[in-house]
Amino acid sequence: MELGAWGGILLISVGFASGFLNVVAGGGSTLSVPVMIFMGLPAPIANGTNRIAILAQNITAVVTFFRRGYSDFKLSLSLAICAIPGAVVGALVGVEFEGIWFNRMLAIIMFGIILINHLDKKTAPTKKIVTSRIRLVIGHLMMILVGFWGGVIQIGVGFLIMPVLSNVIGLDLIRTNMHKVFIIGTYTVVALAIFASNLEIPWMIGLALASGNMLGGYLGARISISQGDRFIRIVLNVVLTCFIVRLLVLT
Repeated sequence: MELGAWGGILLISVGFASGFLNVVAGGGSTLSVPVMIFMGLPAPIANGTNRIAILAQNITAVVTFFRRGYSDFKLSLSLAICAIPGAVVGALVGVEFEGIWFNRMLAIIMFGIILINHLDKKTAPTKKIVTSRIRLVIGHLMMILVGFWGGVIQIGVGFLIMPVLSNVIGLDLIRTNMHKVFIIGTYTVVALAIFASNLEIPWMIGLALASGNMLGGYLGARISISQGDRFIRIVLNVVLTCFIVRLLVLT
């Protein structure tokens, strides 16, 4: 598939919006994957190509958080390691995945997350949160399911991982996003390798999309830090509401 100038501009623009949404809340892949399908890529290839941008976006976000003083690589790595087995199985399913049967289930999950976020009372993002061992164990186990979903489709994984980090483990939303980008970036390496070994990935399209995702991911990380929990909750709930309507009404 030949990528013209306008196609490149479109991918960079969509990538920017996608990267910003993915880092601050989630759902950015609901923009990038349909655009690639509209441009003529089969759904499984678009699904795999999207992982190039996801990887670039999350590497950029991890570095941005680190430079701003937000990092806990020990916890990030242990959570990411738990997500990898699920991502491997999910990616093996994802290379054959073409349907949209998951839409309504995803909408229900999103609605549940809105309720949890509305009812949950969080401490200030600058206060160090001490979590229990049992919460950490449960959170690590749930990462297997998060990894599976991310491996299969990636769309909506941010909406699944954020409640695990925030409501189960007990992190504030800034640190939730800090760990989220590391975990997703780590298992995406494995998922991308599986997609690339089973499908013919158009790397130029992926790199064009990735350039936009990197810019959006950088801006999303900076705004997450500067604006704090309240801003992240507002963006998350607005994005979730929009996607619930889209999934239930327009599909």
